Amino acid sequence: MAQRICEVLRAAGIEVFLDQSELRGGDVWDQKIRREIHDCALFIPVISANTASRHEGYFRLEWDLADQRSHMMARSRVFVVPVCVDATNEAAADVPESFKRVQWTRLPAGEAPPAFVERVRRLLSPEPPTTGRSPASAVSGGVPTIRGPVPPSWRSRPILLAAVVAVVLLALAYLLVDQFWMSKHPVHSQPATSAQQATSSAGAAPAAFAPPPHSIAVLPFVNLSGDKEQEYFSDGLTEELLNSLARINELQVAGRTSSFYFKGEHADLTTIAQKLNVAAVLEGSVRRSAHTVRITAQLINAVTGFHLWSQTYDRDLGDVLKLQTEIANAVASALKVTLLGDVAAKIELGGTRNPAAFDAYLRASNAFTTAHEAKDFQAVIATYGEAVRLDPNYALASAARSIAVSSYTEQFATGPAIRDGFDKARADAHEAIALAPELAEGHLALALFFDDTLDFARANEEYDRAVGLAPGNPQVLRTFGRFATWIGRTEAGIAAAHRVVVLDPLNPRSHYRLGQALLYARRYDEAVAAYHDTLTLDPGNLLASGFRGLALYALGNLLDARASCEIKPDFWVSQWCLAVTYDKLGRHGDAEAVLAKFKASHGDAWAYQYATIYAQWGNTAKALGWLETAMRQRDPGLVILKTDPLIDPLRKEPRFQAIERALKFPD
Repeated sequence: MAQRICEVLRAAGIEVFLDQSELRGGDVWDQKIRREIHDCALFIPVISANTASRHEGYFRLEWDLADQRSHMMARSRVFVVPVCVDATNEAAADVPESFKRVQWTRLPAGEAPPAFVERVRRLLSPEPPTTGRSPASAVSGGVPTIRGPVPPSWRSRPILLAAVVAVVLLALAYLLVDQFWMSKHPVHSQPATSAQQATSSAGAAPAAFAPPPHSIAVLPFVNLSGDKEQEYFSDGLTEELLNSLARINELQVAGRTSSFYFKGEHADLTTIAQKLNVAAVLEGSVRRSAHTVRITAQLINAVTGFHLWSQTYDRDLGDVLKLQTEIANAVASALKVTLLGDVAAKIELGGTRNPAAFDAYLRASNAFTTAHEAKDFQAVIATYGEAVRLDPNYALASAARSIAVSSYTEQFATGPAIRDGFDKARADAHEAIALAPELAEGHLALALFFDDTLDFARANEEYDRAVGLAPGNPQVLRTFGRFATWIGRTEAGIAAAHRVVVLDPLNPRSHYRLGQALLYARRYDEAVAAYHDTLTLDPGNLLASGFRGLALYALGNLLDARASCEIKPDFWVSQWCLAVTYDKLGRHGDAEAVLAKFKASHGDAWAYQYATIYAQWGNTAKALGWLETAMRQRDPGLVILKTDPLIDPLRKEPRFQAIERALKFPD
């Protein structure tokens, strides 16, 4: 209901700060609240039976701060504008005295009529001051007239309006804020009455918001260890919990990147849930000591705003794997998900009870998310190796190291190091599967190895196996969707790519991989749109700019293709795109110059791309020559040969057909 009032005021051009007591903010958020209350022009406490029933909570500190500020103001100045959203009377509300000195505004269920907005405008306008107290003549649903002067300093800037949210209306934040920040005693909520549920569902979220019932986002748990260097541990533990929930087939779990998108943003839970299209949100905190960990978690119904479940756990670090199972089971039970099979075995599959190995795995996984340079990948591989050394039975660590080695080898290795790298990746993948045959990450690692080494039939089998074991894992679906489309399994590939966008909508890679699937399915308009979505989320994404240029080239939109690829003309995809686009525009000299730079930068390693450029130029002999070079080198780029539109001019050539047969693409 407070959200509804806030939206009406914002729609009228009034700047609003809406405090929803983000548990992720800790002391930083506390200081922000204090600044907003100190600086705002009006303070609107939202009062209801729920605030009256709460005799202790952080919101009462905020009310006292506003009350103290009001005592320093002239009596003619209106600062506190209480709003009551139900039938609670002033005597029973238990509010500061300054709240009782002014007439309350009754806005049943948070419905704010135009008269209320106009009244707020008048309070913010530089009118001559009036004397005396505000008239006490309003009735339920009416909007009283309260006038007061606004200091000159406020006349030249928008208003910051601090609206304190009633406990049950928005995510039950106040029920748990002490548990996360201040109190040593966890606070447990009581089940909501049917009347409370009806009120909340009427005002907490727009009627159009109807997410899948068994869908959830796991927000990054707050690091309360007092050491910023421990952030990797709280983030990693959150990700492992997210992955644990994703292994429950009956749950739809938002992907890591989307869930972590709001870290540090203090966005309200309703906004987060709507952006991720989830029915529930799980958040919490982690406090780690030398040998133990305290985890506090709470689950919130994002549609009604009601608190569903909360718990605090104190465990030895070696029990974290079992703890993941406990929390996942509790969440599934609260969401009324029917657990099928041995859920504990699924969740704990491939894990470790060695605290040092788990710590090394989390450090490596955290570093992997931001690895770009060769040295970054080498450090990641070494840290995963540390986890494997500490626990040789840690299947997840072996699978993760395999994927990291494959990525490093594909991007940076040259000469004999290529074979050595892929051999190591294969060995790790096989070890992971031997330790945990049902581990999707192990089969994904093996699929990537076969993909890179051009054994497409085996890669296809392993991708299918990984998807079957983890149909809700965005990483698995993202990689499978791209591969499936490349080898001609168009519908399955596009379906997987679309599914990833649903699961991880704020991850630019989700939209980029969808663009890749659509490009090689020859649905160019849709591919351009997907690349545009990628760039909206990640404006500096050079892959998306380059491949958008190739999609525009395929559409015949040459000027836009050139513009997209000239954003970063020295990037390899841009050079690929410009070499064909310039030629089609009649600028063959420029096209040859770009190709010369391309070759100078990458040598023979990009033989497949050179073949497509010569094919588009109409130089069949050189195109086939480079294609045969790609075959001799086992160029990973050959994976797109079956569906690549740039290679179309060669498809009727016997030498091309021989190469395609030799690659043994699965039917």
